Amino acid sequence: MTMVCIFPGQGSQYVGMGKEFYDNFDMVKDLFKRASDIVSLDLEKLCFSGPEDILTSTQNVQPAVTLVNIACYEMLKDHGVRFQAFAGHSLGEYSALYAAGVLTFDQVMELTKLRGEYMHEAACKNPGSMAAIMNFSLEELKEVCEECGSQIANINSEGQIIITGSTEEVNRTIDLCKQKGVKRCIVLNVSGPWHSKYMKLAKEKLEKVLAEQEFDEPATKVISNVDAAYLTSGKEAGEKLASQVCNPVLWLQSMERLIGDGYEVFVEVGPKKVLSGLMRRISKKVKVFQVEDFATLKKFMDFLGNN
Repeated sequence: MTMVCIFPGQGSQYVGMGKEFYDNFDMVKDLFKRASDIVSLDLEKLCFSGPEDILTSTQNVQPAVTLVNIACYEMLKDHGVRFQAFAGHSLGEYSALYAAGVLTFDQVMELTKLRGEYMHEAACKNPGSMAAIMNFSLEELKEVCEECGSQIANINSEGQIIITGSTEEVNRTIDLCKQKGVKRCIVLNVSGPWHSKYMKLAKEKLEKVLAEQEFDEPATKVISNVDAAYLTSGKEAGEKLASQVCNPVLWLQSMERLIGDGYEVFVEVGPKKVLSGLMRRISKKVKVFQVEDFATLKKFMDFLGNN
């Protein structure tokens, strides 16, 4: 039985995430302390007490979600679970690279803190918005985006594509989509035009930081957001992480690649069930689980015990 661990990104956060594991395992407490020291933030307070508007700030939420992802993953490792491949949605790719041995814990925490700060700075200089376009073909949406100046941010499933751009560009795109018969266009509650040309400043700053990093060779397969291809070397990871900031997340294509390669079980590791929900839309043939607390951990371990 071949298993993929998938890590969520920004948008999956909530006040209280990770608390059950934190309260009951010293290993998780130690991770929180180490991470807080690295990023100079009280991540225990941020994750467990919020408030929500402070937690959801880009520069805070990126290290916070990453920490909870890794804590949940380490819990699975502690229970003897081993995965044959990793993937992460946008920010989640940093957790995937940690799990695959490409980046250390210290590197991941520092990089996600900087990524959040750079993206926040870019969004302050170039404000914008994002929207989910439901049940519209990718090719048609690309044409609409080109006409309106917006861009594709995430291809999450066949029925859900996220667009990004200035507020004017996104609103124009929504209007044109509705004219073409699209019934559901949902403006997202985000603080910037992520994965767009307006993140160029963030990409340039992150590129410089990534160029100074040492990347180990992947010990396990990792699939990248920007091209839905397996990472071939540690060095390539830095290039793809930088490229990811201004380019779309090819999540649907990544998951289809893994399914096509014979992976049978997909486990979302981290807060909420966003990726689990997407996976069930992408394929009815694979087994899908999510692990973030005792109840979800038990459900997954019971499945492993019976298979």
